[in-house]
Amino acid sequence: MIPYDTYFGYKHRYEDSYAGLPVIEIVPEEDEEIPDPAAVAVRISSGWGRDYPIADAFDVLLRRVDTARVPALVIGGWEDCYGTSSEQIVGLLADNAARLPGLRSLFVGAISSHEAEISWIQQSDVTPLLAAFPRLERLEVRGGTGLGLRPVRHESLRMLRFETGGLPADVVRAIGGCDLPALEHLDLWFGEESYGGDATVADLAPILSGERLPALRHLGLQDSEIQDELAAAVACAPVVARLESLALSMGVLTDAGAEALLGGQPLTHLHTLDLHHHFLTDAMAARVTEALPGVEVDLSDQEEAEEDEGEIWRYVAVSE
Repeated sequence: MIPYDTYFGYKHRYEDSYAGLPVIEIVPEEDEEIPDPAAVAVRISSGWGRDYPIADAFDVLLRRVDTARVPALVIGGWEDCYGTSSEQIVGLLADNAARLPGLRSLFVGAISSHEAEISWIQQSDVTPLLAAFPRLERLEVRGGTGLGLRPVRHESLRMLRFETGGLPADVVRAIGGCDLPALEHLDLWFGEESYGGDATVADLAPILSGERLPALRHLGLQDSEIQDELAAAVACAPVVARLESLALSMGVLTDAGAEALLGGQPLTHLHTLDLHHHFLTDAMAARVTEALPGVEVDLSDQEEAEEDEGEIWRYVAVSE
């Protein structure tokens, strides 16, 4: 068991640390034991320089580690010559939930772009994870292709994140249909329609109402081709009044969306407003900053639209 970054080189954001813990990857060929499983986030993975299936790494986890003390798991790549699928990974985790009573944080699909572009990651229905781990506090999933979710009630979940280059509308509607009384942090990367990102503002209505999300303090509606429409919807959304931070970043936000945002309900109660990767003019960016003097506003990564044969092109930060 060795730190991932010293063994394989290329990194995903959670390959060094996850949930405030250092990440240690299980390598079946290694005999080293984890001295204190409660002090690390355990990563298992396959593909990209690994000559073993992820199921072998999971088996080593169960045999060598006191899994009752593991608080966090990071699941890396699984699609390789061994034919493992996301559905099998979800099944392995759910079937062995009793062996992981202390699990509180779970990332499924911590795969860097060097291993697979985000649109290549084949996901599946992740609802069984919420059903199998009622004490889970943090669930993050990368990849939207094949992604599924069904409305559930979960009493403990505090953070839910979906990183995708194309978030299916039925997943957005399912999130809106979930009862998540403890959820404080929700991030959704919508991506592009060409990669399956077919959600509309109407699909977000239950989320924006906040009725099933009484504890929500951070909302991220990001990486969207309809970022202006999302900004306009947020401007009058009931849930915003209780937020501490709001992210409308990574998408194609223009002056029109920023104008709608500034013309809506007050945002001065926010601690942070993340608008990075945007298409605002200098004048509008200055207006946003001046209108929110007590708010930490991230207006980095100012982009410029491209023109091709008379057409104006703007692009999200993450798609393929």
